[in-house]
Amino acid sequence: MAFAPRTLVMFHPDCLEHRPGPGHPESPERLHAVMRALWQPEFARLAWREAPRGTREQVLLVHDADYVDSVAALVPGHGVAVLDGGDTVMSPRSLDAAMRCVGAACAGVDAVLAGEADNVFCATRPCGHHAEPDRAMGFCIFNQVAIAAMHALHAHGLARVAVIDFDVHHGNGTQAAFHHEPRLFFGSSHQWPLYPGTGAAGEHGGSGNIVNVPLPPGCGSQAFRNGVAMRLLPALRAFAPELILVSAGFDAHRLDPLAQMELDDDDFGWITREVMAIAADVCGGRIVSVLEGGYSGAGLAGGCAAHVRALLGEGAAGSAGASAEAPVQASGDA
Repeated sequence: MAFAPRTLVMFHPDCLEHRPGPGHPESPERLHAVMRALWQPEFARLAWREAPRGTREQVLLVHDADYVDSVAALVPGHGVAVLDGGDTVMSPRSLDAAMRCVGAACAGVDAVLAGEADNVFCATRPCGHHAEPDRAMGFCIFNQVAIAAMHALHAHGLARVAVIDFDVHHGNGTQAAFHHEPRLFFGSSHQWPLYPGTGAAGEHGGSGNIVNVPLPPGCGSQAFRNGVAMRLLPALRAFAPELILVSAGFDAHRLDPLAQMELDDDDFGWITREVMAIAADVCGGRIVSVLEGGYSGAGLAGGCAAHVRALLGEGAAGSAGASAEAPVQASGDA
């Protein structure tokens, strides 16, 4: 019988309480779509764990103290407060949601390094990879994947940790956090040009630890797979990380309204399996994946299901429906 990885999902209902307001792409319904997909019968083998609240000390591994204090001071009593000129806002419970994102990612690292799971998927929001050390950007408040990578270095003493980011938007915040840290590797595939305007192929970091694979609008499966296979995966293998984190954005899906990369569900399963194959060779299969973007309900559900199906060690067969109830209820979803 083939080896079946033990996959753990981190979740907390606080992540539904970040409410940017009507019409904002980063709505609670995104997470509901993910939960409906993952509560289909085919995912019965998933283990679930409530995400802890992250700590200030964890956030400070990446973010400046003044910025962290400013976020806390801006939490509104009602309505929303703007963090970055319009795109990134906070509602009364947004800080709770962001701290659960941090806690989920760090607890996921703890779980795989303790052997409690082979891999972890953090079903959390808001996304984080645009948040730079000193500012919010692009719907992101704290950069939970970068924080989790630093947590692996500082709390567990790892010497090499990698982040692979296949969100359609470049993870500028992660790149900025990793730029001068040779123990960390950042590899990104993304549409370019596109927000936030970073991620050119010539951006290599302070010690050659950054690999960017910019892809043109309209690129489909073959160009995506070729770019990843020729540039991203060999660099990841050469870095030989002791742990791999994934910024799992699904807005490169052909159904997504915010970009034009034209990927299908199978592409997300493919890149996941490719990263898992490297992880099996270099770090005992240890992967922690963190949900980033994805703004089509159907595209997000389908891409996420393909990703988690691969984490479970299963092939591309099957599909995610949208009829199952999410395991939590939250009032007044945006």
